[in-house]
Amino acid sequence: MDLADGLLDHPYDVYRRLRDSAPVHRIAGPDGTPAWLVTRYEDVRAALADPRLSLDKRHATAGTYKGFALPPALDANLLNMDPPDHTRIRRLVGRAFTPRRTEQLHAPVRRTADQLLDALGENGDTDLIASYAAPLPITVICDLLGVPDRHRRDFRVWTDTLVAPAPGTPPEAGKHAVVAMLGFFTRLLADKREEPGDDLLSDLIAVRDEGDRLSEDELMSLAFLILFAGYENTVQLIGNAVLALLQHPEQLAALRKDPGQLPAAVEEFLRYEGPALLAIRRFPVEDVTIGGVTIPAGETVWVSPSAANRDPDRFPEPERLDLARDTTGHLALGHGIHYCLGAPLARAETEIALAALLERFPRLELGEGEVRWRPSLRARGLLTLPVSYARTSASSG
Repeated sequence: MDLADGLLDHPYDVYRRLRDSAPVHRIAGPDGTPAWLVTRYEDVRAALADPRLSLDKRHATAGTYKGFALPPALDANLLNMDPPDHTRIRRLVGRAFTPRRTEQLHAPVRRTADQLLDALGENGDTDLIASYAAPLPITVICDLLGVPDRHRRDFRVWTDTLVAPAPGTPPEAGKHAVVAMLGFFTRLLADKREEPGDDLLSDLIAVRDEGDRLSEDELMSLAFLILFAGYENTVQLIGNAVLALLQHPEQLAALRKDPGQLPAAVEEFLRYEGPALLAIRRFPVEDVTIGGVTIPAGETVWVSPSAANRDPDRFPEPERLDLARDTTGHLALGHGIHYCLGAPLARAETEIALAALLERFPRLELGEGEVRWRPSLRARGLLTLPVSYARTSASSG
């Protein structure tokens, strides 16, 4: 099957049919080349932690994987690495990306959320992605890394061009965006070396320069990955969560009644409508059997956390949004050594963003206009989310 058939418009219907028919499917991947797709929970969870499934593209059989080619200075990141390099770099990043630093961001995140909501006024209509869900995480991650304000809009444009280009975008736009980002990170690293600040990027530079344990390409690729993933995953999670609540008013009412449910609710949003339809591709270093199907070494394997999180053998009535559900073990942020490094920050941002939004606007509902999803087989997120809002509820007159 062609992976694109129906997946953009009705992903969970497609995944349900695939799960029901077989544990592993031979497909045409996002780049058009043959691949294997894994959709059942137990198989996906095992595959995410299987050391025989490499993220290193050098293990791909020649001609079986195309993918989008980044320059080496942006490609030497954790999403393309196996141990021992992955272990070394993740440990170094962990020294700078501490729980204390994440905790220190809570107040600035809330302050930014309030400022964005202040700009909306007392009541009206807005595209919540453009006015709130997108600018909040880009501000947070740029503050974390120490990216100057003047560059933040450019970075949003570049990432959107790479992940979900608008209809009519010329094919060369992606390459131009990559060239622009490479130049941006080259200048940013030079500026941080000349004038270090109290930010994560300055800390990463210090880690490299003191012990020379990160190559220049690794350092630049890390900066790119943290900025890219820190923005993309969170904007999708916030937007998807708000849409889910607006489509399930009984769950929204329950959350308003008991805001203490919010941390558990975020886990259900992750399970129900996570930020990725597919995890990063993998390549077996030897023949591997998954779900009774033997996959030859070097072929491309795609696993779907979104499909796994809707598997009824793991989560009863998986198509139902239930904020009181036991979501233990969901795979929206990965599993194993490649579990999302920024997961605590993504959770905290989403909790704060939702808390601020629901506190500010007792009346929040879908507005006029079209809810549009990104045309991406990787990212599961919204392009537009029209909402109507007011500081007072309808019943208060």
